[in-house]
Amino acid sequence: MVGENGDMSDAPSGENYRFFNHSACEFYPCHDMPAEDLNCLFCFCPLYRLGEDCGGNFTYVNGADDARIKDCSACTVPHRRENYDYIIGRLASR
Repeated sequence: MVGENGDMSDAPSGENYRFFNHSACEFYPCHDMPAEDLNCLFCFCPLYRLGEDCGGNFTYVNGADDARIKDCSACTVPHRRENYDYIIGRLASR
């Protein structure tokens, strides 16, 4: 929120925007981790498009016509509370 002076002086001081847990989701829980740490903010990982440079724990599986498909089902990087800054930083650097 930009203040009257064109700065962020009117912005909220909390950090609630960094974490969201959607326990009512039909796919919840999607990862085996404590509910208080499961951040649903980046439900579809924004780092997926970085391929092998995403920094997460992934494997490749064979799809149709032996196409390699990135399988991120074991990765919790976007779902960990402490990784918000990492993800935002990676997006900003691209």
